[in-house]
Amino acid sequence: MPRFAPILLVFACFAVSAKPVPEPPPLDAEAYVLMDGATGQILTAKNPDKKRSPASITKVMTSYVAFEEIAAGRAAMDDPVLISEKAWRQGIDSSQSRMFIEVGSQVSLEELLRGIIVQSGNDASVAVAEHLAGSEAGFASMMNTTAQRLGMDNSHFENASGMPAESHRSTARDIATLVRAHIQDFPEGYGMYAEKEYTYNEIRQFNRNRLLWRDDSVDGVKTGYTSESGYCLASSAERDGRRLIAVVLGTSSPDAREQDSLALLNYGFRFFDTVTLFEEGEAVQTHRVFGGALSEVNVGVRKALHVSLPRDAEERIRLQAEVQSPLQAPIAKGAQLGTLTVTLDDETLLVEPLVANEDVAQGGIVKRLIDAVRLRLGV
Repeated sequence: MPRFAPILLVFACFAVSAKPVPEPPPLDAEAYVLMDGATGQILTAKNPDKKRSPASITKVMTSYVAFEEIAAGRAAMDDPVLISEKAWRQGIDSSQSRMFIEVGSQVSLEELLRGIIVQSGNDASVAVAEHLAGSEAGFASMMNTTAQRLGMDNSHFENASGMPAESHRSTARDIATLVRAHIQDFPEGYGMYAEKEYTYNEIRQFNRNRLLWRDDSVDGVKTGYTSESGYCLASSAERDGRRLIAVVLGTSSPDAREQDSLALLNYGFRFFDTVTLFEEGEAVQTHRVFGGALSEVNVGVRKALHVSLPRDAEERIRLQAEVQSPLQAPIAKGAQLGTLTVTLDDETLLVEPLVANEDVAQGGIVKRLIDAVRLRLGV
């Protein structure tokens, strides 16, 4: 059985004195999360895993599943979608949250997605659900399967629009996880969330996310409101190449959800940094290999490794690599050989796989015999 040898790595850091990070600003929200978009780390949170009604923020999952179907070739942006009476009536019953589609008409999937994302159309949400799954209930099943795959462990969806339902629930952490996945997996589709207005059927409507007008760095995401959920907002901003995601749930007014979201984003950008520890393919360590055509193998991370830190905390990072010992050929490029643990003070921030950066084929018979003796003798 291979054993794992822990090795402490010294991370090159900046020689600066650490300044304490202040507490997050006091917020009106009953639950919130601030997430680093590059790492997925939570920078600050309140009740992040408390299940709540997500209201129209549900539509982020609706669009994610739709873009997933398009990417898989099971749907296309120019699909004509027949508008059912149920979809049309959902718009009538929803007052302002509608795209104004008409029963019996055909509307392209792309237009409906804009109706969902920009106009928060409940009618468009039902139409897309029925087109992609045959029924809204069937689409909710797809939503739940996707939520499970994304690690949204405390979410359950009953419909595509976010209309109140007893078991229709999500959390601030799960919503932030979903937003991050949408940005990473379908960036072109996510771009629709930055659109400030959309006109359909000669009716011009404006995006309800008023942060798009207040801060040029904000490019999404989605508002929500029901009497049960309170005023909610999932938002994201990118400044100087860094992206943060804020989710506030259960605020008392539209102004409060915007002020809370902007306060969280400003707090994160000011008091936290995103540091790149290793680039993709960069060697973390070099390890001896027995019985191989090469005597050593470079070990690294599968993809660029970033970490979120309080400002000026780089000097307190510690990296510990644990790699199988002994390493014996053959070794395939990409094979996991150990783990890298990143800690700040006494807190574990990340645990990432360490993999071979190159193939190591078996050596010739003489090399294998010599290395077999060395292994036996422990030299």
